[in-house]
Amino acid sequence: MSTHVSAISDRDVPRVAQFLHTHLNRRVSADLWARCIDVPWAVDRPNAGFMLVDEETVVGAQLAFYSERIVEGHRERFCNLGAWCVLPGYRSHSLRLPMALLAQEGYHFTDLTPTSTVAAVNVRLGFRFLDTTTAVLPNLPLPSRPGRNAITSDPELIERTLTGSELQLYRDHVAARGAHHALLTRGAEWCYVIFRRFRRRGVPLAYVLHVSDPALFVRMARPFGRHLLLRHRTVAMLAEDRVVGRRPPRSLTLPTRPLKMYRSSRLGPAHIDDLYSELVCQPW
Repeated sequence: MSTHVSAISDRDVPRVAQFLHTHLNRRVSADLWARCIDVPWAVDRPNAGFMLVDEETVVGAQLAFYSERIVEGHRERFCNLGAWCVLPGYRSHSLRLPMALLAQEGYHFTDLTPTSTVAAVNVRLGFRFLDTTTAVLPNLPLPSRPGRNAITSDPELIERTLTGSELQLYRDHVAARGAHHALLTRGAEWCYVIFRRFRRRGVPLAYVLHVSDPALFVRMARPFGRHLLLRHRTVAMLAEDRVVGRRPPRSLTLPTRPLKMYRSSRLGPAHIDDLYSELVCQPW
């Protein structure tokens, strides 16, 4: 057989990026695909995913985003499964790509953007679903009390305020193309927020990926929504219960839950988040 699976090395990234531009999403340039495949945090990654090659032509690819995290005092290795695309004439070979990724030992695996079809495949591969019950809150231009709340995206102020693991999260994600950052403060309290912008049916929305202080976030959800509306032109904020801990007041439940999955022999849902993944690397 001329069709084979091989790891995506750094030198393969340009042609894989061109393949994804041509066959998966033409609105994303090949150059942007290539830049988003290169993660901004420090990690010794074994590959950028796997590709399906017929002789010298890329006919399929599945990206992977690797990271090393400290979980309950132990260093753990994660592999986030990213974009998966195979040409119609080679669909019988599709499973060879995730199987190659999952054959790598010593990793916890996540898939944070599967379609319903991919999710069904993931279940057969041993993945489990995360509870993604999501609150949606309209971003309204409500008046704010001067001096009571402060919300900023100023990099210098964020860098000076954050400490410990939150500062490391910021430094790891500050150059991630899909991640946006905000610092919420009230008196001596502060909450670091990472969110992404996206469109659903043409509507600009903000999706909260991380909050350092869920209690303060919930108290400042309305002022933060005003910030998202005026500074980021998003009309509503989405926040999963597992991320923010407690439902913001006067929020509604999103009717359709996003599909997110993981596979691990040791870690549970509480150890899985949206960071160090395609969600922060891809600005679409």
